[in-house]
Amino acid sequence: MGWYRSDSPLTTGTEDASRSSSRVACCCTRARTRSHIPDRTLTASPARMDVPTLVALLCLHVFVCSAYEGSGQPAYGDDHDWYAFQGSAWCAPAKVKHGDVSCRPPRGHTSRSAMGARCKIRCRPGYESPSVEVVCMATKHWSSNYACREVRCPKMNAPLNGGYKCSDGSYYNSRCRFSCSPGFVLKGAETAACRHDKAWSAAVPSCVDEEAPKIKCPHVKEKWAEPGKLTARVTWDTPEGVDTADGVLTDVILKGKAPKSDFPEGLHKMSYSVSDRAGNKGSCRFTVRVRVRRCSPLSPPDNGYMKCDSDGDNYGATCQFSCAGGAELRGSAARVCQYGLAWSGSDATCAPMNVNVGVRRASELLDQFYEKRRLLIISAPTAANHNYRFQMTNLQHAQCGLDLRHMTVVELVGNYPAQIGRIRHRLLPPMLALQLRLLLQIPQRSFQTVLLDKQGTDKQRYAFPVTAAELFTTVDTFPLRQDEMVLQRAAEQSCQP
Repeated sequence: MGWYRSDSPLTTGTEDASRSSSRVACCCTRARTRSHIPDRTLTASPARMDVPTLVALLCLHVFVCSAYEGSGQPAYGDDHDWYAFQGSAWCAPAKVKHGDVSCRPPRGHTSRSAMGARCKIRCRPGYESPSVEVVCMATKHWSSNYACREVRCPKMNAPLNGGYKCSDGSYYNSRCRFSCSPGFVLKGAETAACRHDKAWSAAVPSCVDEEAPKIKCPHVKEKWAEPGKLTARVTWDTPEGVDTADGVLTDVILKGKAPKSDFPEGLHKMSYSVSDRAGNKGSCRFTVRVRVRRCSPLSPPDNGYMKCDSDGDNYGATCQFSCAGGAELRGSAARVCQYGLAWSGSDATCAPMNVNVGVRRASELLDQFYEKRRLLIISAPTAANHNYRFQMTNLQHAQCGLDLRHMTVVELVGNYPAQIGRIRHRLLPPMLALQLRLLLQIPQRSFQTVLLDKQGTDKQRYAFPVTAAELFTTVDTFPLRQDEMVLQRAAEQSCQP
């Protein structure tokens, strides 16, 4: 039993070997000039061949006589064909697009595509080949793929809050231009190009929010104060901030009085501010002006007082007038500042108190002074009385203090029916003077001074002359006098030394 090698797997058996021997002999006969195998051997049956001869035939079949149908390899029929094999192409000619190929045939060969030929691949700028050099293999294929492919950079990442647009994607020499969303500013390179080393020429920039948010303050017109007040209630809507970037804002902060507050007279400067997430601050300012309608100022009458509410001369304010020390008020006791900036009523004046000494009873005389004047009644038996003369001399230089304290001096001198009475320059009838002594229980034959308050209450009696200072100290302790002093200080009424 023998064996042989063909285009199919190695087969054993006499019949198979006999059927194939003619093919082997035919193939190898054509190459007999290159073989040292005798012709008789080539025509012999494989079963009669020794092992070395059979191996030689198989090798010749593989490397020389491998031309069979469907093999894709050339057949060489004679010596001329054999020698032509040495200079023929084995692999497909090496060609590259976007580059150059430089091939070197193996020794003894002229074809640059012969088995064993080596080719160097050079790609144009912007292209690359996976292999710098390829070799033509026995399989009729080059040792590796050598096509020049366009260089491609890594995919570009878009900046946060921005984007980019490239001229040719991520391929070589593609130029990408970066942009930012509204409200953001580009920080870094504006463009980046794909280089031959598969790297971008610049790093991805960042988009930074540097634009301050916008806020529009309200437009508040002038406001007039309400009647009887010096303030006006001002109302407006709280503005909202607008951010052109991401729209995230902090709370709106007001510097000044809040809306729906009472604003006093004058100009008030207000502002609103708001910040975005990046810390940019936007603000706006506005003013609130409050005006007060005012009448022309009033002044207190001579020997009188004026007391006004609110601010004294503003729209709706009321001023009340009173007279000091029993003086009679003439005109309007109260006046109101009206919307037209004019005072209601008429001017107030204080006329001196007119004492009626023609009354028949002492009580009627005292009633004229009730809640108006304090009375200091000085009684003496004669006009030559030493205590009387000393007392009157002492009070003569204290008239300002007496008027300031609303005090009227009443003199009762002599004995009935020769007694006389006097209130300043007005004389009292003898009978009226007697009734007054009897009503107040003042002795006729001795000196005495009696102090009555505005309610007619007997406050103090002196058996001897009293100084003006002692008298004023006593009067200033009266409760009603305390209120009078406040009014007098406000009106700047005082006795100049």
